[in-house]
Amino acid sequence: MGGFKGQATYSVDSKGRAAIPAKMRQVLLPEDQKTFTVVRGFDQCILAYPLSVWRKQEAEISALSIYNPDHRDFIRLMLSQAEEVTMDSQSRVMLPKPLVEFAGVKDRVLIIGALRWIEFWDPATYDAHIAERAADFQTLARTVMGDS
Repeated sequence: MGGFKGQATYSVDSKGRAAIPAKMRQVLLPEDQKTFTVVRGFDQCILAYPLSVWRKQEAEISALSIYNPDHRDFIRLMLSQAEEVTMDSQSRVMLPKPLVEFAGVKDRVLIIGALRWIEFWDPATYDAHIAERAADFQTLARTVMGDS
């Protein structure tokens, strides 16, 4: 599978639906069945995992220990608002209201490809997040990827 890349800003309709960009739809595998699991993001966004990727994520989450309070809290926060959504005939997915409220999405949504998943952001929230976190891309790249 290739990865999700790029970004697009789309409208969110009155029912909370947003279209998946064509270039991102092309990355989906047949076994994904046009289905995503949407969950609370680690930042103020919504994460959408295609079905094939979510199955791997779910296996990792299932391996966490119920005896560890951090694991239990993580599982609760990650899964309490998780929903499976399938693209409709117009390539839209329903963004669940609790997740939309968490992300602060209103009538426009910035959709970002992040290789294995898609992120849905309120455009202004994303701009503020990037301005705060990635002021120096070169330093960030060196920190994450190393000097080699």
